[in-house]
Amino acid sequence: MRTLTIVITALVLAVFASAAAVAAPAKTLDNLMAAYNGESNAHAKYLEFAKKADQEGYAGVASLFRAAASAEQVHLTRHAEVIKKMGGTPKADIKLPEIKTTADNLKVAIAGETYERDKMYPEFIAQAKAEGNRDALRAFNFAVAAEAEHAKLYGEAAANLQAWKQARTFFVCPVCGNTVTALTFEKCPVCFTPANKFMKIA
Repeated sequence: MRTLTIVITALVLAVFASAAAVAAPAKTLDNLMAAYNGESNAHAKYLEFAKKADQEGYAGVASLFRAAASAEQVHLTRHAEVIKKMGGTPKADIKLPEIKTTADNLKVAIAGETYERDKMYPEFIAQAKAEGNRDALRAFNFAVAAEAEHAKLYGEAAANLQAWKQARTFFVCPVCGNTVTALTFEKCPVCFTPANKFMKIA
């Protein structure tokens, strides 16, 4: 009888432990919400930066900001899908920074993209892996690849601003947000979306 009681007690404890594990809030959902908010703010911010660049005669930079804004839209949309799948509701608090000169705006953009590339997304990716959340992991990996390219392009523009007065064209992947200056491939190197599906941004 005592053995049976011990077995039953162990089973009950196991059930409660399992229920607690399921009920425990996933840190990745919080990370997705943070990423959604960040991408939403970046999208709005870059559109304003593009207007300023056009006003100052930097057509190429304006196109770059618009392309990056389109990529951020792709990211926030994907993050929202995963958030909803996990039972959450996407929310963003848009707070635009002061819109300064294009040179200053590029510095702000570089800082933001570098933070996402080097700190935010790597940490979110590690957490999603730990939780085994494949959907979030895919969304984060797509985003970090694009942010790395954005940081590179912003750096090039900041280093030689005068050369970016000429209009430029960019192409943005509608699935992962990969942003390129030319379609030199048949499929996106990040997510394998056909090149003819890329959005053309000028």
